[in-house]
Amino acid sequence: MSKTINQRMTVKIDGDFVVFIIGMRINRFWKFHKWIPVASAMPKMVKELSDKPESGFLGFQVFGGIPPVMVQYWRSFEHLEAYAKDRNGHHYPAWKAFNLKVKSNGDVGIWHETYKVNEGNYECIYNNMPEYGLGKIGEMISATGRKEYAGNRISK
Repeated sequence: MSKTINQRMTVKIDGDFVVFIIGMRINRFWKFHKWIPVASAMPKMVKELSDKPESGFLGFQVFGGIPPVMVQYWRSFEHLEAYAKDRNGHHYPAWKAFNLKVKSNGDVGIWHETYKVNEGNYECIYNNMPEYGLGKIGEMISATGRKEYAGNRISK
């Protein structure tokens, strides 16, 4: 288990960034041959991206559940889109396979949401937590003084 930071902390990130939330939904559990390839594609992509700092991939956090939801952090939307369209990366063949084998038949659902975040237009707080979420990609700083209240941690 990761070491907790036992004080109120917030995160400082220089520049704009992108939050990409992605998940899947198993609609027909008995169709293993449809959803297992979808579920097994993401770890390969994350490994590939983590090994390429130039990709613009900053990091990720998985949130539990069956199936889990992943939050990814990217330097820019352009970096995210370039990876999605890269025919030499792991995403493109997984996307193509999904559209050939599953498409819109209802067996497995996939979803994602993308948010462009301008510098300073975010707010977060962590207390008695390890580095988590944005805290894994940005600089953890003490949430004291001017940073004590949410309204002061976010640009106005």
